[in-house]
Amino acid sequence: MAATIQQQHIYKINGDLAVNRLGYGGMQLTGPGVWGDVADRDNAKKVLQAAVAAGVNFIDTAEAYGPKFNEALIAEALYPYKEDLVIATKGGFGRSGPNKWTPNGNPAFITENIEGSLQRLKTDRIDLWQLHRFDPNVPVEETLAPVTAAVKAGKIRYVGLSEVTIEQIEQAAKIVPIVSVQNLYNLGNRQWENIVDYTASKGMAFIPWFPLASGPESMAGKIGAIAKAHNATTAQIALAWLLKRSANILLIPGTSSVKHLQENMDAAGIELTDEEFDALSQ
Repeated sequence: MAATIQQQHIYKINGDLAVNRLGYGGMQLTGPGVWGDVADRDNAKKVLQAAVAAGVNFIDTAEAYGPKFNEALIAEALYPYKEDLVIATKGGFGRSGPNKWTPNGNPAFITENIEGSLQRLKTDRIDLWQLHRFDPNVPVEETLAPVTAAVKAGKIRYVGLSEVTIEQIEQAAKIVPIVSVQNLYNLGNRQWENIVDYTASKGMAFIPWFPLASGPESMAGKIGAIAKAHNATTAQIALAWLLKRSANILLIPGTSSVKHLQENMDAAGIELTDEEFDALSQ
């Protein structure tokens, strides 16, 4: 059922790499504070395998998740990969402990991230490599130099950015083609509204992180009524709203539960009316 639903929501990254718009984000499959290995590795592998079986063919991870543990887990669970499976990863964040994240745009560190990701993911080419953050202490031209080199060498297929402004997107695009942007965005937090519209106008994918937040308590009654009308959960309505918000949005909700995974997948089958969408958008 879920796989059939998914076929109704296809997006082509850079116009040629077809993915289902309801993907999966691997960040939760790590230890507390996104630090260390996941507690129940067998369950984590089952979740990843269930995601692919249900129709997911876009999985988002990062060198910094663990760090390193999440990428290795994905390979352990899914390698050899299905032919249409697209794995996106990220680099450029240093980790010193649980919930500690430090932008690191040093070219040597970026090179290490790319080479390490290739090895951990057991692949000779990363489908989508994303710069986790701009490092204010390193010119982006220097940060992206090894990325450009990896693209030319065939080690990276496409390049994306995370948590950036329009100015930063345009700055990076002068160095290497940018096909996607991953910023914080959800029903309750729409500070990057302009980036959604900008990426849509430029033919780029927009990948909201933390997509399941459903809004402030003041919206609870409104969301609850719409969820009830669709026999859906609040989280499913939040995902359905994102799918309707813009056709370039790719969703990567994460979970460590197979049951919750299926609930997320089923959100692809919820078609909000224009009236419901507008009510939620106010």
